[in-house]
Amino acid sequence: MSENQFQKLVSSFSSLPGIGKKSATRIAFHMLRMDHSSFQHWIQSISEARESLQFCQVCGSLTEEPICDICTSEKRDASIICVVEQPEDIFFIENTKEYFGKYHVLNGAISPLDGIGPDQLRIKELLKRIEQSSVTEVLIATNPTLEGDATASYLSNLIKAYHIKVSRIAHGITIGGTIEYSDQYTLGKAIKSRLTI
Repeated sequence: MSENQFQKLVSSFSSLPGIGKKSATRIAFHMLRMDHSSFQHWIQSISEARESLQFCQVCGSLTEEPICDICTSEKRDASIICVVEQPEDIFFIENTKEYFGKYHVLNGAISPLDGIGPDQLRIKELLKRIEQSSVTEVLIATNPTLEGDATASYLSNLIKAYHIKVSRIAHGITIGGTIEYSDQYTLGKAIKSRLTI
């Protein structure tokens, strides 16, 4: 492999979120040291996941079926919808074992500087779910960032027209941080001590 090819490989890995150039270089060397069988298994796992996973038609989470297990579960509390920015946020909230309602993924947050307005998010789908079901509370679990706060405020104003409770995950998550990097205890406490907004 020429130096140019190796740099391309490092660049590919460093394009992933949370992977800097140093980590990308270590991953690239590790991959090149893998025996052929392990490497093929690794490639096959990525390819199969990419082919079989899709977004839930109801909440927007990742699933192998058209509608995810959480949306179809009768054990989950359908009267509460937790709104998150990205599908991966559901994984971290589920790990707390403190939330038992349904979810709704926005696919981002309002960010005028990045050209992302309310119309680019799955807000219409959320309002449709509220109108068509017996929802009594919407828990907004957007990240505690400027964009997350703007999105929470925008959603709160829209949802209050439906005369249902609107809450937001409370203290526990560092301001400027993200749900993904919060530990289970901190995230669980934030969900349990949510405040009405």
